[in-house]
Amino acid sequence: MAYMLPHLADGWSVDQAIKTDEQNVVLIRFGHDWDPECMAQDEVLFRIADKVRRFCSIYLVDITDVPDFNKMYELYDAMTLMFFFRNRHILVDSSTGDNNKIKTVIEDEQELIDIIETVYRRPAPSRTRDRVADFFQALTDQSIFGRFVAARLRRS
Repeated sequence: MAYMLPHLADGWSVDQAIKTDEQNVVLIRFGHDWDPECMAQDEVLFRIADKVRRFCSIYLVDITDVPDFNKMYELYDAMTLMFFFRNRHILVDSSTGDNNKIKTVIEDEQELIDIIETVYRRPAPSRTRDRVADFFQALTDQSIFGRFVAARLRRS
């Protein structure tokens, strides 16, 4: 079923898929379309694609056609699933010791949906942290500005 899912044909397409999708989890299956493990995983991905379309974009990348990421992501296995959200690589602990990717075929549809939902619903502390930091920076700026204005007024 690999032909039914969108393929990314070059490194630029992979980068754009990761960078431009701000609302959805981007799941990329790296591997070969002819590999039996990839075929099995592609079947599962095809079956869940409609169920997760509101919060996950699924893409396939052939690591022979697009070798740009092989070294960067250490894509030495037959099949690799990687998750990205808001232009960030999401680490997934699958109890294999490698939190960067999933290297085994997940045949259970609900298990894969649960993993995708967990990645999607994970807490986003950086967003909250950024808002709090901006608030305190604004307070600091206002108080410094207020002191500067008060000092200037006293001199006049």
